[in-house]
Parts: sequence; C-alpha cells; structure tokens
Amino acid sequence: MSIRELVEGKARAARAAATELALCPTRLKNEALLQMARGLEEKTPQLLEANRADLKRARTRGHPRAFLDRLTLTDARVEEMAQALRQIAALPDPVGKTLDTWRRPNGIEISRVRVPLGVVGFVYESRPNVTADAAGLCLKSGNAVVLRGGSEAIESNSKIAAVLAKSLEKVGAPADAIQFIENPDRAAVAALLDLPRHLDLIIPRGGEEFVRMVAERSRVPVLKHDKGLVHIFVDASADLGMAADLVDNAKTQRPGVCNAVETLLVHRDVAPAFLPAVAARLGAAGVELRGCPRTRALLPSARPARDEDWDTEYLDLILAVKVVDDLAEAIGHIRRHGSGLAEAIVTRDLRQARQFTREVDAAAVLVNASTRLVDGNQFGMGAEMGISTSRLHARGPVGLEELTTIKFVVQGDGQVRE
Repeated sequence: MSIRELVEGKARAARAAATELALCPTRLKNEALLQMARGLEEKTPQLLEANRADLKRARTRGHPRAFLDRLTLTDARVEEMAQALRQIAALPDPVGKTLDTWRRPNGIEISRVRVPLGVVGFVYESRPNVTADAAGLCLKSGNAVVLRGGSEAIESNSKIAAVLAKSLEKVGAPADAIQFIENPDRAAVAALLDLPRHLDLIIPRGGEEFVRMVAERSRVPVLKHDKGLVHIFVDASADLGMAADLVDNAKTQRPGVCNAVETLLVHRDVAPAFLPAVAARLGAAGVELRGCPRTRALLPSARPARDEDWDTEYLDLILAVKVVDDLAEAIGHIRRHGSGLAEAIVTRDLRQARQFTREVDAAAVLVNASTRLVDGNQFGMGAEMGISTSRLHARGPVGLEELTTIKFVVQGDGQVRE
C-alpha cells in the first residue's frame, strides 16, 4: 500500500465515522471522554515507556532543551491529559445549540444551529499531550479527526491514539472517529493536505516553517496556529512588583511554548528602576537578556540586540528588551514585529489600557495578566486544538465552539417565493 493509499484510507474511515458521530447523543460522547481519561491513566507506564524511546532518539539527534521539554511526558503530564478530557466532558455540548431564531413576514421561522465541521486533519510537532486534547475536543464537538504527529514523537503519539480509539470502542462510540497516521514519512502530510473531498479543515501546530508549508500546500481549508512572537509592555504607571511577577511568569514558567513572552518593552520613565530589578530576577532563573542601547546602558551585562532579535520566537530562556518613549512607540513596535497571537500591557492607567486593547491587533490582548494565560484550558474551554492566528473562521484558542459551523433550519407551512 502506498502512503497516499494509507492516508486516504484513514480519511475515508474518518468520514464514515463522522456521519455516525454527528448523531451521537451528548451522554455517549461524555462516556467516551471519561473512558479515554481512564484509559490514559491505566496505561501510564506504557505511555511513559514509549515516550522514553522518543526522548532517547531526540537527545541522540541533539535537539535543544525547549524541544525536549515539549516532547517529555511525565506521570503529572499524563494526569493533566486525563483531567483535560474530564473537563471537556463537563462542558456544554455545542452540537445542536440554537444560536438565534426569527420569523419572517411570510411566516417562515429561521434558526441558526451549531453542527460539527465533519472531519478535521490535525498535523502537529513534538507535543504528545496535544494528541489527547485534539481527540477529545473533536469527539465532543462531533467531529472525526485524522491525527498526524511529528516523527520525533511517533512512539508516544501512536500509543496515546491507540488507547483513545480503544476507549471509544469500549463504550460503543465509532472508534474510527480517531485516526492516527503512524507513517513518519513527510509524504503522509502532503497526502493529507490533498484530500479536500474527505477532510473539511486542516489545523497545523508546530514551528513557523512547518505551519507556513502546510498553509501554502493544502487544498483543504487551513486554520493556522502560527508562531507566538509575544510582547509585554511595562507602562510608566505600572505596579513594578506586579510587572516583575508577570514578566517572570511569562518567560520562565514554560519558555518553550507559543504564549511565552519573547520581547519586553519598558517605558523610559520606569526603566531605571524596573530593569535592574527584573534582570536580577530573570538572571537567577537563567534567562539571557538581549537589549537595545538604552537597555544596555542600564544593564551592561545584557547582550546587544540585533535586528533579527525583534522577530525571533526563541522558545527558550532568552528575552529581547527595548526601552521605549511612550505607549505609541510600544504599539508601533508590536505592529511591526508581533505575530498576532497575544500581547500584554502592565499599567494602572485605565486610558492607557483602553488604548492598548483598542489599537493592538492580536488574538488575545491582556491587561495586567501573564500571556501564559492565553490557553484553552485557562480560558475555561477544557483544552485547545491550538491558538489560531487566522481571522477566519476562528481566532484565539480553538475549543469546542470553534470546531463547529452553522446550519440554517427553516420551518414553514407551505410558503413559496413570490
């Protein structure tokens, strides 16, 4: 069997299962999600063993620290995966929800109702935990999913997907609704992107080049989870203790993810007091600072920032720092260099906060909160397929509602068009 035949076979099976899944009652979908959670917990030793094989191969290939962190599973992370599935089960089912209803002068009644998209292709790199998140969200929203994880996590993802599909079978849900492409050849991705008859949406999640490649080559509509070039601006009126806490959390809590801060912008009036204090705190956590000339005048130990630093998603313990004259300069910098994923301001000035949220164009804009909070789980969505930087059809964390579309239901009693 060729790679094309393998992938198309899985997509066909997913399409058939999607028809059945779209009609499954909420009760059955929730039972499946809870069984998926139990299955992960019961198979934790096997999942960790598979993950150790992936980690060994990744270390041999010299992958960086941040990459290894994204790849790693632990007992705690498996439990987090299970808890995310339980949280999804507890959420309202979006399928069949009537958004609004109205009656026309001729008597017909029109309703807008949420329905599943159909079949979602999910292509992703190096984070095996998102296998469970994606499968769980697609199941609850009535969609079948074809998963294609990166070769670096092939052992982990294969084991997780097998546990999840078996769980569907145990409760009588269509097991073919979760498909996993085990072939690590890149040709499998190309084949998946060339199946517009069988797939309704492709969601890529990974590095910038990978996402761009998928968007450029896909014949299936794409919802992009693009890079996270995230900024925090510390305004002149900021509570500097709060600002230090937020920058520390946004950079060091988990640096290898898309909502970690990559550039710190500081108002010139507070830079002399703020930068030495926050630099000491970040330095203790192992963060390397790269600063503009005004930053380096205050922090001589910082490395000089180059032009490319303002456009780099480090995904590591590195932070670019720039001193700016005012809010307008900060917003201008973000417009030139931001990726549109998440941006934050720290301020006690309500007018500054309102101007920032109004003028900064991003999927999420935060006031006095860490950018690490831009996450489906943190937003109460249970989990996420990713954080969309697209404008159509969803933007920001992609949860259950973002995996549905609209059907118009029209009720009449014999009306015709005049």
